[in-house]
Amino acid sequence: MTHAPGKYADFEGLREQAVALRRAGLSRRQIRDRLHVDNNDILNRLLQGEPAPEWTKRPNAKDDLREKARELRLQGWTYDQIQIELGCSKSSISLWVRDLPKPERKRTREEASTIARRGWEATLRLREEERQRTKEHAKQAVGDLTSRELFLLGVGLYWAEGTKDKPYDRRENVAFVNSDPGMIQVFLHWLDLLGIERQRLRFTVMIHENADVAAAERYWADLTRADRSAFNKTTLKRHNPKTVRKNVGDAYRGCLVIKVLKSADLYRRIEGSWYGIVLGAAQPNGEMSV
Repeated sequence: MTHAPGKYADFEGLREQAVALRRAGLSRRQIRDRLHVDNNDILNRLLQGEPAPEWTKRPNAKDDLREKARELRLQGWTYDQIQIELGCSKSSISLWVRDLPKPERKRTREEASTIARRGWEATLRLREEERQRTKEHAKQAVGDLTSRELFLLGVGLYWAEGTKDKPYDRRENVAFVNSDPGMIQVFLHWLDLLGIERQRLRFTVMIHENADVAAAERYWADLTRADRSAFNKTTLKRHNPKTVRKNVGDAYRGCLVIKVLKSADLYRRIEGSWYGIVLGAAQPNGEMSV
C-alpha cells in the first residue's frame, strides 16, 4: 500500500488500519512497514491507547523499572526526575515512555537547573559504577601468573620503560624508570624471579623541586622495602614558572629509578628475550581466555 504526498490527510482512516493491525498482533515495525508510516510521532498517534502484543514484550531484569518509569511519567514526572528516582539512564527512560504524553512543565529555571544537575550527577555515578565493575571483572579474570608469564611480562615492561643500548651509545646495564607503583612492584617481583639479589639494586627518586620531596622519599622506601642506604641522592627537577604543572597534590610522588649493579649480562638476556617475543607474537599459540 503506497500513500500519496498527502498520505496522512485521511488520519482517521489510517488510524483504523493501524489499530486493526495492532489488534491482529503486529509489532510497531510491522505496522510501520505495512502502512509506510516513517514518522514516529504519527505512528505514536495512530497507535495511542493500543497496548503492544504480548509476543513483542521481552521480559528482562528492567521490567520493574520500566513499569515504574511509566507510572511516574503518567504522574507528570520529567526524565530528570525519573532518572534520579530510579537510577537508570535517560536513554532507557525515553524508550520506555515515548508513547506517553509529555508532562506540562511547572518548574522555575532554577529548579530545572538543579534537577538537571542532579540527573547528570546520577549519570556520572552510573558510569563510574560500570567503569569499576569492568575493571574488577578484568582484574579477577587474570588470576595467578605462571613464572613464564611473569618473565615475558617483565621483559615487555623493561623494553617499554627501561634504558636501552644503542650502537652509538653503549649502555648494557639495567635501569628501569616509572612513576606507577604497580609497575615498580611488578618489576621488583620480576627481578626476584630472575634471582637478582636486592643488594644489587640502587634506587633514585626523581621529583619536582616544589613537591613534597621528603614524603615521596618515604613513600618509595616503604613500597620497595629497601634500606635507605640503597637510595642515591634524590634528583630534583627545576620548576619552570611559565609551565602550569598538572602532576600536583598528595598523589604526586615523582618517578623511581631502579638500577641493577653489574647487569651487562642481564641486559643482554632482556634484549634477546624481547626479540624472541617479537618473533613469537606473529604466530601465538593457544586460545585467549581472558
